[in-house]
Amino acid sequence: MNSRTRNQFDKILEEVLTAMPPMVHELLDKITLDVEDYPSRQVMEEMDVEYRDDLCGIYTGIPLGEKHLETPPHLSDAVMIYREGIVAATAEEYGRATKAGLREQIRITVLHELAHHHGMTEEELEQLGYG
Repeated sequence: MNSRTRNQFDKILEEVLTAMPPMVHELLDKITLDVEDYPSRQVMEEMDVEYRDDLCGIYTGIPLGEKHLETPPHLSDAVMIYREGIVAATAEEYGRATKAGLREQIRITVLHELAHHHGMTEEELEQLGYG
């Protein structure tokens, strides 16, 4: 991904985040949100993903419903989104992504990963249209 495309993506990401409701901003004050071009080989293996642009994002941490006093210390909860996966997911017939498509996929990806923080499964997210 070239720097121009990366900068355009990041500008759209900022617009999407700004438009999110206050509750999402409160969550993002507690959960790290990182952006990378694509997942590492280790992440791809752990997630059983063959192509690096097949993954839009991941949540790492312990879902809220599973945390308790006896939970051993761990790294902080985090959401990672991947530019290449989001662009690929929105690509139209000729491989181009529209700004509207990117906005929607970024929004879906961020909300999808935050839902994992709240303990929602992939199946539950599919039923809600965030799969």
